[in-house]
Amino acid sequence: MNLFERAGLSFLHRFDPETAHGLSLQALRLGAVPLPGLVTSPRLRTELAGLHLPNPIGLAAGFDKNATALSPLSRAGFGFLEAGAVTPRPQPGNPRPRLFRLTEDRAVINRFGFNNEGMEAVGHRLANRPRDAVIGLNLGANKDSADRADDFARVLAHCGPHLDFATVNVSSPNTEKLRDLQGAEALASLLSGVMAARDTLQPPIPIFLKIAPDLTDAELSEIADVARQSGLSAIIATNTTLSRDGLKSPARDQAGGLSGRPLFEKSTRVLAKLAQLTNGDIPLIGVGGISSAEDAYAKIRAGATAVQLYSAMVYDGLSLVQDIARGLDRLLEQDGFTNVADATGTQTEDWL
Repeated sequence: MNLFERAGLSFLHRFDPETAHGLSLQALRLGAVPLPGLVTSPRLRTELAGLHLPNPIGLAAGFDKNATALSPLSRAGFGFLEAGAVTPRPQPGNPRPRLFRLTEDRAVINRFGFNNEGMEAVGHRLANRPRDAVIGLNLGANKDSADRADDFARVLAHCGPHLDFATVNVSSPNTEKLRDLQGAEALASLLSGVMAARDTLQPPIPIFLKIAPDLTDAELSEIADVARQSGLSAIIATNTTLSRDGLKSPARDQAGGLSGRPLFEKSTRVLAKLAQLTNGDIPLIGVGGISSAEDAYAKIRAGATAVQLYSAMVYDGLSLVQDIARGLDRLLEQDGFTNVADATGTQTEDWL
């Protein structure tokens, strides 16, 4: 992190977290943030569900909910971007404050509740997205929807023509009963509708599923089975957690989903269990607590084809992306891997 970025983060942290987040997006849109451009190498280039990535470091959903800064973010060093979550109709989400920094724990708690501008506004922006980047969308359901399962298919049908992939998000803890859709029967039904909508797209795009870290082994096994039967292209492990184990920060008891460093071990163990259950049949994307090249490498060796990050940038800035990508390249070279794909799953058993 350079002096300019350190000063920028110090300035942003004077504001409440949600205001600071809005200012960071505005700075990106105005070109006030130095961007490194594409970060890649023969070792970092990889394939995920048929998508060709310049590197395996992705931006997790939630940072650019409304797809307002995709062009600058595509030049920030990421290998792929995920906007959203987006619902059919605009919704304000939960009352503020709903985003909290846990500085002592290098963590964040949010209870946004799928606040977004809706699929019409976001779809319009996606139609004008940068074409030289891999861009996906996190699909959500309106809080007051009479048919939440159908909401996912509706957003996909509307925005899908402008996407490289889409993610079904049934793992946010901030919409009441949303996580109930992770049950085998409900999930299979929901995915059936999503896949039917996907099949109308020309060409059809890969569909990912994002799961919670708070699932039992039996629930994970059911999800792996449903993923195979439904034809999912990848599973993202994991979303935020409801656990508060070991936290020190004053805001630790706030309601919502916890992300950041405390989630690393829990989410990586879920990732490794899924790698064992799927036996390499379904690519996995590792998310949760990544704040260094070593963290990203550990997720990959635990079973991830690619990784995503977000919360660590609150503390380490956007330059963290290029630092992780370049650091990962060095780690792969150090261990004799000619490509990141060769490292995937080489230490899965260490996490079981």
